[in-house]
Amino acid sequence: MAERRSGNVQASNGKATGAGTAYTIDLNSFSKRLNKLYSHWNEHKSDLWGSVDVIAIATPPASEDLRYLKSSALSTWLLGYEFPETIMVFMKKQLHFLCSQKKASLLGVLKTSAKEAVGVDVVIHVKAKTDDGSTQMDAIFHAIQAQSIPTIGYLAKEAPEGKLLDTWSEKLKNSSIELSDITNWLSDLFSIKDSIELTNVKKAAFLTASVMKNVVVPNLENVIDEEKKVTHSSLMDDTEKAIVDPTKAKVRLRAENVDICYPPIFQSGGKFDLRPSAASNDDYLHYDPPSVIICAIGSRYNSYCSNLARTFLIDANALQSNAYGVLLKAHEAAISALRPGNKISDVYQAALSVVEKDAPELVTKLTKSAGTGIGLEFRESGLSINAKNDRVLKQGMVFNVSLGFQNLQSPVNNPKNQDFSLLLADTIIISEKPEVVTSLSSKAVKDIAYSFNEEGDDNEGEERPKAKAESLGPETLSKTTLRSDNQEISKEELRRQHQAELARQKNEETARRLAGGGSAAGDNRAASKNSSDLIAYKNVNDVPPPRDCMIQIDQKNEAILLPIYGSLVPFHVATVRTVSSQQDTNRTCYIRIIFNVPGTAFNPHDANSLKFQGSIYLKEVSFRSKDPRHISEVVQGIKTLRRQVVARESERAERATLVTQEKLQLAGNKFKPIKLFDLWIRPPFGGRGRKLPGTLEAHVNGFRFSTSRPDERVDIMYGNIKHAFFQPVENEMITLIHFHLHNHIMVGTKKTKDVQFYVEVMDVVQTLGSGKRSAYDPDEIEEEQRERDRKNKVNMDFQSFVNRVNDLWGQPQFSGLDLEFDQPLRELGFHGVPYKSSAFIVPTSSCLVELIETPFLVITLAEIEIVNLERVGLGQKNFDMTIVFKDFKRDVLRIDSIPSTSIDGIREWLDTTDIKYYESRLNLNWRQILKTITDDPQSFIDDGGWEFLNMEASDSDSERSEESDQGYEPSDVQSESESSSDSDSESLVESEDDEEDDSEEEFEEEEGKTWEELEREASNADREKGVESDSEEERKRRKTKAFGKGRAPPPGSRASGGSAAKRPLPRSRPFSGSSSFKRPKNK
Repeated sequence: MAERRSGNVQASNGKATGAGTAYTIDLNSFSKRLNKLYSHWNEHKSDLWGSVDVIAIATPPASEDLRYLKSSALSTWLLGYEFPETIMVFMKKQLHFLCSQKKASLLGVLKTSAKEAVGVDVVIHVKAKTDDGSTQMDAIFHAIQAQSIPTIGYLAKEAPEGKLLDTWSEKLKNSSIELSDITNWLSDLFSIKDSIELTNVKKAAFLTASVMKNVVVPNLENVIDEEKKVTHSSLMDDTEKAIVDPTKAKVRLRAENVDICYPPIFQSGGKFDLRPSAASNDDYLHYDPPSVIICAIGSRYNSYCSNLARTFLIDANALQSNAYGVLLKAHEAAISALRPGNKISDVYQAALSVVEKDAPELVTKLTKSAGTGIGLEFRESGLSINAKNDRVLKQGMVFNVSLGFQNLQSPVNNPKNQDFSLLLADTIIISEKPEVVTSLSSKAVKDIAYSFNEEGDDNEGEERPKAKAESLGPETLSKTTLRSDNQEISKEELRRQHQAELARQKNEETARRLAGGGSAAGDNRAASKNSSDLIAYKNVNDVPPPRDCMIQIDQKNEAILLPIYGSLVPFHVATVRTVSSQQDTNRTCYIRIIFNVPGTAFNPHDANSLKFQGSIYLKEVSFRSKDPRHISEVVQGIKTLRRQVVARESERAERATLVTQEKLQLAGNKFKPIKLFDLWIRPPFGGRGRKLPGTLEAHVNGFRFSTSRPDERVDIMYGNIKHAFFQPVENEMITLIHFHLHNHIMVGTKKTKDVQFYVEVMDVVQTLGSGKRSAYDPDEIEEEQRERDRKNKVNMDFQSFVNRVNDLWGQPQFSGLDLEFDQPLRELGFHGVPYKSSAFIVPTSSCLVELIETPFLVITLAEIEIVNLERVGLGQKNFDMTIVFKDFKRDVLRIDSIPSTSIDGIREWLDTTDIKYYESRLNLNWRQILKTITDDPQSFIDDGGWEFLNMEASDSDSERSEESDQGYEPSDVQSESESSSDSDSESLVESEDDEEDDSEEEFEEEEGKTWEELEREASNADREKGVESDSEEERKRRKTKAFGKGRAPPPGSRASGGSAAKRPLPRSRPFSGSSSFKRPKNK
């Protein structure tokens, strides 16, 4: 940053600068602006210029301080660069430069352009490095005195700096020539920007607004959500780093072209200063309600400034909210008054009028100025927006409209909340309609007002579980605790009722999100419990009654109940540090739970240990069981619940947009990097050469994978990892470590979000001998033993690497990332077709993954809105799973051809993970459904939300909702009367529904017929109606047409209209791809 402030400022043409780099002056821009300077001089010589005949400008030496000088601004405006220690003298026929040899070589190209533009001769005087330039100055004064009685215009307010300027100032004052200050003239010259200048202002404003939106606001939200102690000065440093490195704010601007206008300002806790010269102090950010936080940032692009200020309200009281509403209205009125032809005083008067009308008691608190002109200088003199400035606004001017209330008093007890101020600032370009170039950062009340006081929500949350407990009775969280048939029935009933409760919660959450009152983060948006107040149950009556003396998990109260001495003892899940299981040779399973104990490594004394200093803490507990399935489910349940509690507040929609690939910090003297050798990477590096294995190393802030080739290297930052998986070899051929990332990275020439490192434990292709080998062949037995040994060794190496990395991630500096290697739960897996080929899909505690076949499948459970199981019905050999995400703009994900034998396990897994699922007999057109929902969300909410998918609704409910469901039809559907008259367009399920309207006697008669009789009757009916039997090719053609332009139906899968490749009931009617949301009637 020092280089950018030392005078080597970027050219407006964007050429790279710096030591050793060739400077290039844009001659076209120089000619236009030199012509503008002389034209303005000639036009306003008497009124603005003070009738000067010569203009003398001297630029000071380079400095690392942030400063705005007219001399430097003129140099940058005219030449594209700030030329330090240079004297420029403008005369009617000549243009003199006094500078060093290096600058003279750059200025030599101006001679032809100056002559052609305004007819002046460029004269360059070169001084030696150790010379004070007196001889060259005498030559310049001789040329000046050649004019008759000249008057020299200069910048009277700029004090000379350095030997050269001191000498020049002394000669200028000792001469007999009359002097006149031209500061106001330069302000008027700079006030109207050309197209290049306006582009620079817009880029600067875009950077400023992006930093506010993508860096400042998320940082503040994170600090407040997690109740961190962060100083104003540290926030200032982080924001300044984001400005000088635009990639941190997701802005594609070259870093050498940008700089800050001033150190970012963060103020809170009753100490406020609305002046631009204010500074961020070392006090902690204060956000205890009701509080006010002011943030002001400014950035420069090619030396052109922009400014933005926002006020954030934390649980604001009525006085603060009303004052901000008045300020926002006054600020908008001032911006609206910035139109060509108006006086600057009219702008301030427009804001003042709003305050006088809506809140006259705040008039005395209003700032005396509403901003200034902005450009090469942060505050352009002569363009201050106040009640006395009668300058006329012109198109092309740029203003920083900054308005605020200062020294307001709030009637609260906390002294840090009593005094507060409010400030709003935006950068505006004047045109027929004022252009707010910093509008990317919202200042609407809904975007700056935060409410973290959730006492009312907590009370509601206490009542709901109680009511739910009464309706459900004893909760069942483990399948193996239910043994008898009667208990199996109650388990199914509990799952049904739990799904009904999830449906209610999901519809409420979706309604809030669509109405703009919620977030896409989902169910986990509730405020997490403070680490200093871990309460599983407020009293003993809230503890669920014990069923068996087994480990139980209470999802609602975020607790685990452990059997200790014959009683179930509750522990809040946040007290659990790790949970693991293992199995010995006697098939006896052990579960080990380690708790967070204050004072141990990575667990310093917190508020709990200080509050209960004399308490004894349970460090570890182990249990033994003969049921491995129950142990596996308990481990999964505890890990899932713990992850939800830890990540609940930190989960934000699309955290990928907040993570940027930073530079890898290699492990040095602190610790040796953790290494894993002889790995292969997917996706592989490009190139024609032979693929080489490499080494994965864990460093300070990320992983590095490299091979022996210098160009084959991949860095993965810890902050960019969204999910990490470890999958040991079992039925596959490889052991792998997989990273699913927030942001894409490049692996060779491939852009990917999934990076995998693996080892082939067994050969994928084996040579088969011609003869059949005996099972007792010693060579065969020895080869199998070698394979087992290699598999165990590879798994142990990977497990050791994973454990060491988990220990590294457990350190305090990585606590905000919430990283831990997750392991797929194979016993819950199922086969399906997520893309083009069948694969074994496995759940983990936080995801649904398939990591063997490419492309990889990684679905974050927290991002799922609902799951719809399609083509579910009697006689079906397989069904499809459609996953709808909370982001309705994201396409749904379909997993086709799942065996029907897996449906019970999938239902139970979805219910255990609190995911609402529905079942339907048809494949629905989800793209059209989601488009309809987003186009008219209110109708979707009014019609019951997702309940149109509910197959278990009663017949009366189906009839009542039939009309409302028509608004969400995935394709054009005929009316009921038309469809009844046109049997050729009926689908299989619709014909079954119509048959259900017949009498019970007819249904019972048909129920006794064989498949051959039913097929023969359907064929005869079609012949009577004149419909001939379709050929197989015709049916395939209609089937493909019914699918539309989407993907073709996979083998064995069902088309969107509900037909299947293998139907339980053959029929010869033409297939129709249309489908509606009519609920199928229960038989």
